[in-house]
Amino acid sequence: MTLYIKNMVCNRCILAVKQELDKIINKPFSVSLGEVVLENALSEKEAMQFRESLNALGFELLDDQKQKQIEKIKNLLVVKVQKGELEEHFSVSEYLGSSLAKEYSTISRLFSEVEGMTVEQYFIMLKLEKVKEWLAYDELTLSEIAWKLGYSSTAYLSAQFKKMTGLTPSHFKKTGNAHRKTLDSI
Repeated sequence: MTLYIKNMVCNRCILAVKQELDKIINKPFSVSLGEVVLENALSEKEAMQFRESLNALGFELLDDQKQKQIEKIKNLLVVKVQKGELEEHFSVSEYLGSSLAKEYSTISRLFSEVEGMTVEQYFIMLKLEKVKEWLAYDELTLSEIAWKLGYSSTAYLSAQFKKMTGLTPSHFKKTGNAHRKTLDSI
């Protein structure tokens, strides 16, 4: 049985969900971003406890099929961006289509309908939050960041950053983390 969980965006989220599930059940399970796979279904009491403990941590157990699909899409993109290994001509449509074994037009339509933005807009927002993170930590040059996130040039990254945030990357770097968002708020 697979459960889908909203707002899981990192390895700490996986650890937190594992810890909560360990408190509730004594059955084999595995946890990945946005998903818990159980050998057996939870009892009604266990499910209610798990839902409450997830809510207390800022997660949400999803019941709706559309929301489950959206969460899968988001998690695939979050993982891809967090790795920082995007090739220059990375295609969101090809990646999601092959990963989900669905026509991209179906994926795109569902995402836009539920989220009120396109998959591409969401992907750009994820990449820009990663840019902000790297700028704040001052570990990489803007050129290295552009290369890791698949931008064709530093100028293109800078232009997109300014268009979306209203700040140049260098100005953002000076102002710090005040303009950063958490991934689950995107």
